[in-house]
Amino acid sequence: MKKNPKRIGLAIIGAGRVGLFRGEVAARHPQVDFIGLAEIKPDRAKFVADKLSADFVTADYRELLARPEVTAAIIATDEHLHVDPILAAVERGLSLLIEKPLATELSESERVLEAIQKSGVDAVVGYTQRFRRRWLTAKEKVRTGQLGDVTLVTSRAFMNRLVALDNYQRTNDPKTISPMVISGTHALDIVMWMMEAKRPVEVYARSIDKALGPICNGIDATAGMITFEDGSLYHSSISWALPVVWPAAVYSLDVGIVGTEGVLTIDDTHRDIVLATNISQGEGYAPDASRRVDFLGSYPPGDVALGELRGPMREETEQWLNRLAMSLPTQHATAAEAHNRLMLTKAFDLSAKQKRAVPLPIGTSDTKQRQGPLAAE
Repeated sequence: MKKNPKRIGLAIIGAGRVGLFRGEVAARHPQVDFIGLAEIKPDRAKFVADKLSADFVTADYRELLARPEVTAAIIATDEHLHVDPILAAVERGLSLLIEKPLATELSESERVLEAIQKSGVDAVVGYTQRFRRRWLTAKEKVRTGQLGDVTLVTSRAFMNRLVALDNYQRTNDPKTISPMVISGTHALDIVMWMMEAKRPVEVYARSIDKALGPICNGIDATAGMITFEDGSLYHSSISWALPVVWPAAVYSLDVGIVGTEGVLTIDDTHRDIVLATNISQGEGYAPDASRRVDFLGSYPPGDVALGELRGPMREETEQWLNRLAMSLPTQHATAAEAHNRLMLTKAFDLSAKQKRAVPLPIGTSDTKQRQGPLAAE
């Protein structure tokens, strides 16, 4: 650890939920002495700037990134708008915390990754669940060989459809949105992090669109399997089409890891703390008035308590700031890992579209996007 920590001048691009959450954590960090905010919606910009006591506010992220005080940036725009601000920040040589994914198209992700690697900037990607204690514990048991050689991993993710509807409404290109690319990537990252020594060679998947297809041209669910070079398997299933009244605000996840010498099961369904109320309440993701029951803790960033965010996104942001100020090692996902996760989720979607097994890795020439609901193909 360095005895003389560096100062941090922080640019936050995008003032949505995540920009606000991370900004509030940064505002409390002793080495952050400048916070600038770029947000195109004036009312939202003023609200978040006031909450953060921001030093500079603009609708133009390039104007913010040009400020001499800025040494690092958080990219927290909508998923399909990441590329341009990332490239602008890389051009300035800024350290980066990027919300996943790097891009929603594989070709764009490759372009971003190449720019990051060529510049040598320290860029990490927000796979927040790596900072949840139970996954850190699981990682340590796998890393230290407590399970022997891992032979099978399963994950099952159930998600409230509010997440899907929100994502489809915010994009002008629905065919780039899928449950695997936007949300399944979190479970995928956790599993691939556990199995980082193994090389995936094939994926086989199927999707269904009976609920969201008629509403927003969307995919309901995807299930599939990755085969690794040594024969080990990862079976993944995700549905983000559960009814609005489903109690999990976002994620309800079960994971099982089987090895030659042991087994590890992780219940991340959040059914251990259940709130039921007659009063309309703001818990969860994009609250809906018809929801009266919540699995508390199922919103991936964490929960707000006593006026502060508590949970993995707070720890992730604090550790990133410590990484910058004191050069401390962290478990953040690298840009290369994030590109790999996008490639794998696109491979799931490609296999489901083509109804065949797909060799890995896939390239940009393989990712022909589906057009319209699956049932219409």
